[in-house]
Amino acid sequence: MYKILKAEKLADMIYLMDVEAPRVARHCEPGQFVIVKMDEKGERIPLTICDYDREVGTITIVFQTVGASTHKMAELKAGDAFRDFTGPLGCPSEFVGEDIESLKNKKILFVAGGVGAAPVYPQVKWMKEHGIDVDVIVGSKTKDMLILESEMRAVAGNYYPCTDDGTYGHAGMVTTKIEKLAEEGNKYDVCVAIGPMIMMKFVCLLTKKLNIPTIVSMNPIMVDGTGMCGACRLHIGDEIKFACVDGPEFDGHLVNFDEAMKRQQMYKTEEGRAMLKLQEGDTHHGGCGHCGGDK
Repeated sequence: MYKILKAEKLADMIYLMDVEAPRVARHCEPGQFVIVKMDEKGERIPLTICDYDREVGTITIVFQTVGASTHKMAELKAGDAFRDFTGPLGCPSEFVGEDIESLKNKKILFVAGGVGAAPVYPQVKWMKEHGIDVDVIVGSKTKDMLILESEMRAVAGNYYPCTDDGTYGHAGMVTTKIEKLAEEGNKYDVCVAIGPMIMMKFVCLLTKKLNIPTIVSMNPIMVDGTGMCGACRLHIGDEIKFACVDGPEFDGHLVNFDEAMKRQQMYKTEEGRAMLKLQEGDTHHGGCGHCGGDK
């Protein structure tokens, strides 16, 4: 059992938990995720790691209530425990393996939308710990929906909040803030965008026009987290990839967002899943490649 040490509500339908998971905390890196199960028969829920403390042995997760399982999870309190807490899974962010001095010479922009602030935070924090200041744009519908604001301000070089209703920070979408920063003469070497699929799509359309290489995290389309279910199958250029085993981060300018969003909707129904399996044949499933169940 994995004990919950802290549970709090960050915003409407958005919750944070600190979970005692020493092994995961020892080995995880920014960009990776965990799979949690509340009980023996519970649903497997993939969640990107928001923060970790190797010394204390804790992992911080942030989630939004969407279906029955996450609503049930939101009722858990400090002292309760998860039945399973599996990780770290997925590939770490690519910059973790880059030369630090090379990274220091790059101007990096992070863009987060909604709950996407949670997986962006550990990456920005990692940058700060290695002496790298980055610009961070965080967008939400309203000021009340902005999460981890004080934490993000503490680690960002420049922090730019945006609200759709214009009541706080930059008035408008994150894309209009990117345009404004570019117009002011900011030249970015790379952008990392994490958030709703539609947000990442339009960020990538803009950054392609601005010639800014862009990395996106495709964690929104993951279901079982092992590649076996086929939910996170997507085209990266001409290649078929699975977000949970090959990612979750990819070159955003190569992602077929329209196809990924269409599959995401189809996967919600039994009929849709059957149709996808029929259409995609042997490429419908992924998996680790080391077992016989990946087809």
